Amino acid sequence: MTKLTFGAHPFLLGFEQLERLVERTAKTASEGYPPFNIEATSEHAYRITLAVAGFREEDMAITVEDRQLVVRGRQADDSEGRVFLHRGIAARAFQRSFVLADGVEVAGAAMENGLLHIDLRRQLPETVVQTIAIRSTKGKG
Repeated sequence: MTKLTFGAHPFLLGFEQLERLVERTAKTASEGYPPFNIEATSEHAYRITLAVAGFREEDMAITVEDRQLVVRGRQADDSEGRVFLHRGIAARAFQRSFVLADGVEVAGAAMENGLLHIDLRRQLPETVVQTIAIRSTKGKG
């Protein structure tokens, strides 16, 4: 039995990257930390909110790599010399990735009460109408 891929479907011309994006997203979807929300703040704007309690702005980095928004965090381990009777809050690093559609740009980021807000906006492309001339092949052959 042959596996039908997105790029092989006859109606999806030029969408070869779609399958790679879906596979990449599926691999990162299993991560559970940190928890996050995605909301539409307007018709063409979105906000990703990550719960990053205990992290400071300088502990995190936000980059866009090949249409993929990557948020990384690393806390410094300040437990030296401290005696914990119970340690339930771990100083751990994380990496959370989100695939951005074409035309979606990062508008900014802000920290507020242990939440990292990343604002995104979609740039609307101009509508392009192209007329294709039909030439005659009469008399050739």
